[in-house]
Amino acid sequence: MMPRALIILSLVVLTACGARQDTTDRDTNLRQLRNPTGTPEEFSIVPPKPLEAPESLAELPTPTPGGTNRTDQTPLKDAVAVLGGAPSRLEAGAGIGAGDQALVARVSRFGRDPNIRAELAEADQKFREGRSLFNWRLVPQDTYNRIYRNQTLDPYATLEAARRAGALTPSAPPR
Repeated sequence: MMPRALIILSLVVLTACGARQDTTDRDTNLRQLRNPTGTPEEFSIVPPKPLEAPESLAELPTPTPGGTNRTDQTPLKDAVAVLGGAPSRLEAGAGIGAGDQALVARVSRFGRDPNIRAELAEADQKFREGRSLFNWRLVPQDTYNRIYRNQTLDPYATLEAARRAGALTPSAPPR
């Protein structure tokens, strides 16, 4: 019995002594979905398309700084082309697309703030900093879920409230 307790205690001590990730970049470190080691992610490396030499150098397109490279992989566009679609429709155009203009007009009928993203990011940063004064943990947790735990919606309570109010609701998975 003693060796088992000693092993558990040593695992707890080793876990507590582990290095924490850098928390200076709080906006991108909420979910911690990136590779924290600083090494390349082996599954995200995609080989480029093969280079093609034109018949003459006059056929070369003009450079587009910040634009796409002709040898970059475009798997979504390639799939659309193979299935008979128009890959050019996947490119983001300037302005609001025709399918979304009615939606944007409706939601902005009382006006809209073009700086809303910056304001919300600043308010969110202040909120998270206020919640992380004593932010050390023995076992690492998902920072985002821990900070916003009190603001989450209980889906089953909401479902029951909607059913009590007489709304037709689909079935839900068990708890």
